[in-house]
Amino acid sequence: MVDERSAGAVVFYLEGKTEPEYLLLHYTAGHWDFAKGNIEAGENEMQAATREIREETGITDVEFLGGFRMKIDYKYRHDRRLVLKEVVLFLARTHTRQVTLSHEHIGFAWRNFDDAMEHLTYSNAKNQLSAAKDYIHKRTLAYI
Repeated sequence: MVDERSAGAVVFYLEGKTEPEYLLLHYTAGHWDFAKGNIEAGENEMQAATREIREETGITDVEFLGGFRMKIDYKYRHDRRLVLKEVVLFLARTHTRQVTLSHEHIGFAWRNFDDAMEHLTYSNAKNQLSAAKDYIHKRTLAYI
């Protein structure tokens, strides 16, 4: 049984670039990851991802690339309780580079794939980024 459900997105920017730049957030706990957070009552996964991106980055113009949805499960301890968490990530393009951070973060970076892989803290985030890059390259970038 899942105790917590979160949603978010690998957000990328491509304006005038040959390769996407990915948005990474530096969390107050010290790790680098993507915009994501708990799904609230009455929200579906994509609504939660949209809200989390807006709340954590100030970015409101996201376009989700259909067909990309990754789910990971992991466990962590909260006090003495073991929590099973499910996180769903989508892939979203933005035309906005300006970021306004929430109180949950101490920094952000737009990075190309190689630099993003170096920045990301957790292997599951690196796997998600690799899948996102592969997905983008498999699609025709002409309309993006």
